[in-house]
Amino acid sequence: MRLNLRDLIRQDGGSVPFSFSLDLSDLDFFGARPIAHPVEVTGTVSNRAGALVLQGEAVTTLELNCDRCLRAFSREMRVPVDTLLAEELEDEENDEIVLLEDGEVDLDEVFTTAVVLAMDVKHVCSEDCKGLCPTCGANLNDGPCKCRPEIDPRFAALAQLLDKKESDD
Repeated sequence: MRLNLRDLIRQDGGSVPFSFSLDLSDLDFFGARPIAHPVEVTGTVSNRAGALVLQGEAVTTLELNCDRCLRAFSREMRVPVDTLLAEELEDEENDEIVLLEDGEVDLDEVFTTAVVLAMDVKHVCSEDCKGLCPTCGANLNDGPCKCRPEIDPRFAALAQLLDKKESDD
């Protein structure tokens, strides 16, 4: 969505609200497409003493797989955006200011970039997720697996003594 701000540039104290849906379901993150639902974007662009300020928020529900236990889960994602807009840059190094193109801002690009940068690299269904057993692959959140714990090789001789004692009993 392109937002025309030509009139707002000359209107000190004015603001232009916006609200739209953004479809990011085709974005691929390491072989997964977690943004299955529309991204709802709302916000305003305000002229504050000649400076254009874009403030908004992108909200969606992500469909994820836990990186520890592989279970599917959903999580709400809220991405706040607060940035300055300008017709030209005095400092070419400043990438925090979004340039207007012929008095317009491409909100799709601004909010797509914000959502992509806010994506976590790891997704965990809960902080206390126990994950999978490295031996049998059982989900440890459902209960303990039937595997015998691996013996540290440094204690293997002691384990043999324990096994011998159990067989003698």
